Amino acid sequence: MLKQLGKKYQETALIKLIIVGLIVGIIIALCAPAAVPAVSVLGDLFVKALKGVAPILVFVLVMNAMAQKNADASAAMKPIVRLYVFATFLASLVAVAYSFAFPTSLQLQVADAKVAPPSGIVEVLHNLILSVVDNPIHALASANYIGILGWAVLAGIALHAAGDSTKVFIADLAKAVTKIVQWVIRFAPFGIMGLVANAIGTNGLGALIGYAQIIGVLLAAFFSVALIMNPLIVYAFIHRNPYPLIWTTLKESGLYAFFTRSSAANIPVNLSLCKRLHLNEDTYSISIPLGATINMSGAAITIAVLSLAAAHTLGSAIDLPTALLLCLVSTIGACGASGVAGGSLLLIPVACASFGIGNDIAMQVVGVGFIIGVIQDSCETALNSSTDVLFTATAEFAERAKAGTLKAEDLVAEPEAEAQTEG
Repeated sequence: MLKQLGKKYQETALIKLIIVGLIVGIIIALCAPAAVPAVSVLGDLFVKALKGVAPILVFVLVMNAMAQKNADASAAMKPIVRLYVFATFLASLVAVAYSFAFPTSLQLQVADAKVAPPSGIVEVLHNLILSVVDNPIHALASANYIGILGWAVLAGIALHAAGDSTKVFIADLAKAVTKIVQWVIRFAPFGIMGLVANAIGTNGLGALIGYAQIIGVLLAAFFSVALIMNPLIVYAFIHRNPYPLIWTTLKESGLYAFFTRSSAANIPVNLSLCKRLHLNEDTYSISIPLGATINMSGAAITIAVLSLAAAHTLGSAIDLPTALLLCLVSTIGACGASGVAGGSLLLIPVACASFGIGNDIAMQVVGVGFIIGVIQDSCETALNSSTDVLFTATAEFAERAKAGTLKAEDLVAEPEAEAQTEG
């Protein structure tokens, strides 16, 4: 009986199982709140497992890609990085437009957040650069992906001249770690059930009512970028209907990221999705962890919207040049957000400083961000993480489109069950 259930579980599409887990989690939170602490352990285990395996996975895959690499893989990274930065800047423009259209005042009587934001963009960039040369063991232990990428690239380059047997061992090691990740991902329905039950049972939605307008502005910007701006960018590159690829990345990557609220935890999910989209592993094994660090459209939106809300609350008039400066600050700050404890919220004081807003007020805005984080951070992470795959695929599909080999079915991921069989 158990063997039959296990077989049925393996054969069922993962997205269907996740939907079931989502529904069960909601039911538990509403009908059996006493069971929430026990069920939430499943969510903690799932996120912890993904976060634990992700640094090793990234290091091994990038090292393997560089050891076996060819010139084409390096050339393929340039358009992806350009897409990351360009899209992040455009997202900040969208956020500024919505903030001007729907000016929002905040209730700033919140407890001061006991966190230390960076003093400015120079410090953000300084920390980002130093992360590259972090101790490799510490980088792995602390999930410093900039450092992991740097050391993995160097190790891979050094191993490029190694013997064939060494390269085969590294390739086999990469396959083994990937298989472990696939096993972890198959438990996603139970993890999401625990995460949903805990989120609804612990936080509820009542505390968010007082911040409905700022949440509305943030959500409008997030959805506009995901469903309007990004499709336009993709269409400009591949000249095909972009929505099959958009829906694929949102469903297969954004959904996970929404519940885990961790770009690091979603790296294994994105690598698996890239494989099922039949992308070049030499490219995506580098672009996905890099995107989790610098591709931060959602973070740029959060920084811009909350900073402008603070300015509006204080009655500060923001002209167009200052707004454009904010877009630049948001873009640079967002790229460094993942390396700063507290994520994008702690970059808000940096942006507020460009308006002459003091740190005391800015940190109260950060406090507001933590209050609405159950929605804001979930949507932000979903947008950030899904676009890592989106732009990695867009760059490769653009080359296929030029060569006339891009097909409509390429824009939709291979079903998870088939990928598991092949693996």
